[in-house]
Formats: sequence, structure tokens, C-alpha cells
Amino acid sequence: MSTLADHRRFYANHLLGSEDSPNPALVEAFARVEREHFLGPGPWLVLNGSGYPPTVSDDPRLLYQDVLVGISTERGINNGQPSLHARCIAACAPRPGEVVVHVGAGTGYYTAILAELVGRGGAVIAYEIEADLADQARRLLAPDWPQVRVVCASASEVALPAADVIYVSAGATHVPDAWLDALKPGGRMVLPLTPDLAYGPMLMITRRGDDATRYAARSLMQVSFIPCVGARDAAASAALREAIDTHSLRAIRSLRRHTPPDDTVWCAGKGWWLSTAEPDA
Repeated sequence: MSTLADHRRFYANHLLGSEDSPNPALVEAFARVEREHFLGPGPWLVLNGSGYPPTVSDDPRLLYQDVLVGISTERGINNGQPSLHARCIAACAPRPGEVVVHVGAGTGYYTAILAELVGRGGAVIAYEIEADLADQARRLLAPDWPQVRVVCASASEVALPAADVIYVSAGATHVPDAWLDALKPGGRMVLPLTPDLAYGPMLMITRRGDDATRYAARSLMQVSFIPCVGARDAAASAALREAIDTHSLRAIRSLRRHTPPDDTVWCAGKGWWLSTAEPDA
């Protein structure tokens, strides 16, 4: 009979086996971290098109599927779709010894995945604005991942530490200057750039060297996320929605700062804009 560890291993391989060059460390992280540890006792509520029906039992093997599990359904907070996070974490590729900032940690499942990748020599600073979820994340992460520090605050209202990776699990209408400033040379940010009540691009932004005016940028996929408190603006939402309606997400090539937009502009915000030109152009 298959064990829970067998199901977890199958799930990890299923999530990442389609990647052209799968990251063995990421496969191992998904195979090791116990999703049920972060979701409380079952049965669990699984999001579908009409609501949150419960799982048929409290067997944790049911969690090792590519499903959204409700953490706080009345607030619309879910654990996050595993295949989406697997793809996004693979793109930003945290490495041993690096510093990761996780914005919107929830109860800490994907924070634990990030912590596995940076190891005990790295650090993960996890921001969660909901006090009860931050408390749960702190309690659940502390025994096995001492390299994680959970902060109950909006990441848009505090000074972020210098980071190799900023991993954002809540939708923003714009790219906060402070987050770009926190990226180290070579640093990577994954950010859902979403207009109000609509899908938007999951941006992968990379700072190249010491240049803080031009960043490589691309859309990984189209996504919808719970709003990021403090990183929403009505005017930015409207501009983003217009860009999505008139341009292909695949056309995004770079992010520019502190310069006026030119004819390669994909979408413009206050002090930053996305361009269809390569960062060197």
C-alpha cells in the first residue's frame, strides 16, 4: 500500500516533472514539506467553481493534488495552487544561502518551501498582515525552519531588508519602489500585477548588476490573487487593465525606472514603466 510519503513524492514530481530542466532541490522541497502541517485538521475545504466543498475525509493524501485549499474562506484566503507556485518558485530559483522576502505568507506552506531551498545558511523574512495567520505561520515554521522570521505587517509599509529574492503572494496594481530598491544586484522578484477584479501578469523581474533603472522583466503566466494591502491604486489599476486589453502579456521585456516612457511602453505607472524592448535597448 502506498504511504503518505509516496503520495507527497508523486505530487512533487507531478508539479515539476513538466519543466524543461527541473530543479531537483525544488522537487525535494515539495516532497519533504508536509502540506497538511499548514492546513490544520481535515476535512479540508477545496475551492471549485461554485464554492468550497469539503474533502471526503480527513486523509491527508487528499491534499497532494493540484487544488486550492481554503485557509480562511470568509476572507477569501486560500493556500494557493501548487502548480502555480511551483512554476513561480522555479523561475526565481532561490539558492542556498540567499535571503528571500515572502510577501503574503499565509500560514507558511510556501514559506517552508522557500526555506528548504535557501537552507539553514540562508534566511526567509515572511510578511503576513493578518495577525491570526502570522501567529499560525510563526508557530508552524519555528521548529523545523529556524531560518524563517515571520513579521505581522504589510510589506508595503515597512523597510524591506536587502533581498536576493522577493516572492509576492498577493496582487499589486503597481511595482512598489521600495521593493525594487530592496533587490540586490542579480536579485529576482515574482509579483502578481493585477487590476481590480481581473487577471493580470505574474511578473518575473530581475535586477542586472548595479543598474537600478533597467530591469529584465517578463510575464510567467496570467493570474488572479487576493489583493495586496498597501500596494493597490485605482489609477494604476485602470492603466493596467487598459494595457492588458490592448497588448500581449508575452510582449513584456523590461521594467524601466526614473525615465519617461518611450514608444516601447507596455504600461506606465508613477516612476516606473514596463517596456516591450529588451533591458539593454
